Amino acid sequence: MRLQFTGYEFLFLFFIYSFGGWVLETTATAIKHRHFANRGLINGPFCVIYGFAAVLITVNLSELSGIWLFVGSVILAALIEWTAGHLIEKLYHERWWDYSGMRWNLDGYISLSVSLFWGALGFASVRWGNGLLVALFRLLPAFIGRLALWILFGILLLDVVATLIIMSGRSRRMAAWKAADEWLTGISTRLGKWIYGKVDRRIRRAYPQAAKCEAVSTSGTVFAEGCGFYKIFMLFIIGAFLGDIIETIFCRVTAGVWMSRSSVVWGPFSIVWGLGVAGVTMLLYKYRDRSDSFLFCAGTVLGGVYEYVCSVFTELVFGTVFWDYSHMPFNLGGRINLLFCFFWGIAAVVWFKLLYPPISGWIERLPMRFGKIATWALVVFMAGNMLVSSMALARYDERSRGIAAEQGWQITMDERFGDARMERIYPNALKVE
Repeated sequence: MRLQFTGYEFLFLFFIYSFGGWVLETTATAIKHRHFANRGLINGPFCVIYGFAAVLITVNLSELSGIWLFVGSVILAALIEWTAGHLIEKLYHERWWDYSGMRWNLDGYISLSVSLFWGALGFASVRWGNGLLVALFRLLPAFIGRLALWILFGILLLDVVATLIIMSGRSRRMAAWKAADEWLTGISTRLGKWIYGKVDRRIRRAYPQAAKCEAVSTSGTVFAEGCGFYKIFMLFIIGAFLGDIIETIFCRVTAGVWMSRSSVVWGPFSIVWGLGVAGVTMLLYKYRDRSDSFLFCAGTVLGGVYEYVCSVFTELVFGTVFWDYSHMPFNLGGRINLLFCFFWGIAAVVWFKLLYPPISGWIERLPMRFGKIATWALVVFMAGNMLVSSMALARYDERSRGIAAEQGWQITMDERFGDARMERIYPNALKVE
């Protein structure tokens, strides 16, 4: 699989679709509420969720066509909107949109009719829109086009930072800035007040149905209480370890051989499983008491999307695929298959109904001080482990293409992680063009 566009072209598509989404949302609001409202999540005329969704759909689904491209766009766009809704609620304790009044909705975060509309937009973008837009971009002189994108990116970055600071309430400390530097604080104060008023009025007008949500309260005396960072990261480590063990035993039972199923060069950890456990816990935590059928369906869809995206990512970044289901029925490009998607659904039910309660209880029984120290030690270890593993895989790919070691890190990787060792760690890795 090869990316058909360059990084600058993807950035161009991001800005075009973000602006197009802003125009679409603002126009729809003007028609519905009879007044103008900036529907962007930031001050500029950009709905960045449209830009991110368009780029993610383009990267992950460009190899699909026909009905599969449409279905994939519906699922991926719905997942993005669902995730964004939960993140906004978690960060700001508000809902900025609510589809509860529409049929076939999921707690107001997404609805079938809206997701079908996003799917149609995604299909049209990949099928026709991207090629046309990139062709127009290529008509510009290279220097002019890239300079314009860097300027837009800088403005967007400043806009995002300013908006996040103000929306988080940090602008209330403007009085303290005056003590640091009168001149600088004077400018910051005037600019902060102007942006604060603009952002606050815009959010209230753009999202008139925004409703406060109750924040989840914790006692503060229990380690990793609720579903915060410490709980999620510890679940990531546990899921990565258990996933490696489960896959190793599964291969022994089905194939009759012991083989490594680790994603990293140090230790029995499957990053795919770890991220899967952490991700499904974050997304489905508030639904953990729902019915088995709901958790099964949600796990099937989320697991399928997650596995597909992971397959695309590893192929694009490392030139390697770590699994291939082409020989199995009901597969999609060899990246996922229906049977294993059902396994993800079963795993979601087993996780929330049987495994999560006791594991969560064990984590919360750790002493506060010890738990925090252990978590951060594991963060440092796993970050280094993943970095070295990425370097080893990158060098493994270079050796397969006959690239000689010239830099220090390449020589080190050749000495410590030669082909024989890499083949033992990643026995199912397949090189692709």
